[in-house]
Amino acid sequence: MLASVRRIVLWVGGALVVGALAVGVVVASGGSSGGPGVTQPTRFDLPRLDGTGRVQLAAFRGTPVVVDLFASWCTACRTELPSMAAVAKRAAGKVIFVGVDSVDSGRGAAMAREFGLASAGFVLARDVGGAQGSGLHDALNALGMPATAFYDATGKILFMANEAIPEATLVAKLRELYGITA
Repeated sequence: MLASVRRIVLWVGGALVVGALAVGVVVASGGSSGGPGVTQPTRFDLPRLDGTGRVQLAAFRGTPVVVDLFASWCTACRTELPSMAAVAKRAAGKVIFVGVDSVDSGRGAAMAREFGLASAGFVLARDVGGAQGSGLHDALNALGMPATAFYDATGKILFMANEAIPEATLVAKLRELYGITA
């Protein structure tokens, strides 16, 4: 009888530990279906890429925000940015696109100019902190470059992509998450 009670206590205790761990993983991931480990909410306050002023998530409250992390050394970023700029231009006034030069050696401004990000409507920032100018990248638990976070109008992350996003996928994601066409 005592052995049976011990087995039941151990079984229940083990089940509680497993349940607690599962809840911890869901909370740590922030429920983000697109990327591991995004803690909600991930706010940011970064210097502008041109060096004048700040880029703050809170300033965009009331409008959905797409944050694309890029680096001048990133081949996949070079593939993604032309279509990202085209969609940003078409979605102007409906969603804000923020380009963040992250994990880079300081050539991000030239890359942003090369792809016409500012003229496409991008707000441009420079990532700071972290291990290597990667504070936001690290906070988002991005797996590499590029990485794109989709925020709702209240600043909550709805989806995180840890890869280059083709134009058709980006357009579909804007429609799915925000109900807008671009």
